[in-house]
Amino acid sequence: MNRLLRHLPNSLSALRLIAAPFAAYLILRGFDTAALLVFALAGLSDALDGWLAKTFSLTSRFGAWLDPAADKLLMLLCFVTLAHVSAVSWFVVTVVIGRDLLIVLGIFVAKLVKAPLEVKPLIVGKISTLVQILYVSFVLLTLAVDWHAPRIEYFGARLVMVAALWSIVAYAGVWLKAMARLVRASL
Repeated sequence: MNRLLRHLPNSLSALRLIAAPFAAYLILRGFDTAALLVFALAGLSDALDGWLAKTFSLTSRFGAWLDPAADKLLMLLCFVTLAHVSAVSWFVVTVVIGRDLLIVLGIFVAKLVKAPLEVKPLIVGKISTLVQILYVSFVLLTLAVDWHAPRIEYFGARLVMVAALWSIVAYAGVWLKAMARLVRASL
């Protein structure tokens, strides 16, 4: 297989890692159209690298780590900078970041105590991520075209929080089942 094609998914993920602070910089400087474009291109690169990895069996352990790390960094920096410029509520940002921190903390604790936790994305987690992406895209679009839609933004913010909280509950259930299996195994 062509060397370029073999490394393309990870290269696209690496570019997203670079795009994350660039998108944040553009938001902070008020270059909203450019920020929207960078965010959209990052989303397209995510779809492309996933398709390439699956279609041509180009998965790797490094890519399995790099891809979600790039996605999380992009979302984190966009949410924080959008809150900094008062386009998004800090409360929404806290819920989104809190969700991710709780998931990581749960995985860490499970690994620490050697609980039989299978780390895999749940459909509710994917829904939460999709809602976040759509919300950030919408906010960036409203900034780029200087359009104010407070009711839609309010609804979007609430939807992001509900999806994140639903996701936390689902992942907590998986974590609690793993802890219960650990306790039963030790009896």
